Amino acid sequence: MTRKTINVAFTSDDWRGVAMSNFVLSPFELDGRLLASVEGFIQGIKFPPGHPARERAFVSSAWEAKQCGQGADKQYAYWGDARLEFGSVEHHRLVERALRARFAQNEGLRRVLRSTRDLDILHETGEPEPGRTSLPAALFCRILGDIRDALE
Repeated sequence: MTRKTINVAFTSDDWRGVAMSNFVLSPFELDGRLLASVEGFIQGIKFPPGHPARERAFVSSAWEAKQCGQGADKQYAYWGDARLEFGSVEHHRLVERALRARFAQNEGLRRVLRSTRDLDILHETGEPEPGRTSLPAALFCRILGDIRDALE
C-alpha cells in the first residue's frame, strides 16, 4: 500500500501544504530581527547588509519575495557577522534555523504540521530544482519531518 503524501508548496492542492510553504506571509523573529516570511529571509540573505533588495525581501512574501532575490550573485549568504558560502552546510543550517523559528513561534502552524503525521511530506513546485539552491527540496522535507517528529 502506498502512503499518502502532502505537497508543501505555495501551489499545493491541500490548504495545509500552502499554509506551511515558505512563500506564505507568516511573520517570525530570528536573532531579534522580525521577518515577514521564510521566502523573504531566504532571498534577503543573498545580499549583504545595507543592500536595498535585502531589506525589501525581509518584509516580503510569496512572489514579491522571490523576485527580490533576482540578481543575487549566489556566492554568499549574509547573516549577522557571518558570510557563508552559498549552498554550504552552514548556509543550509541557517535556513533551517529560520524554518524552526517560524514553527516554534506559531502554534497554528505546529497544529497544521501535526495534522500531517500520517502523510509523507513532498515539495513539488512543478519546476525543476536548480542545481544550487538555498533550500533543496529533500532538505526542506527532512526539516519539516524532523520538526513534526519532535511535536508528537
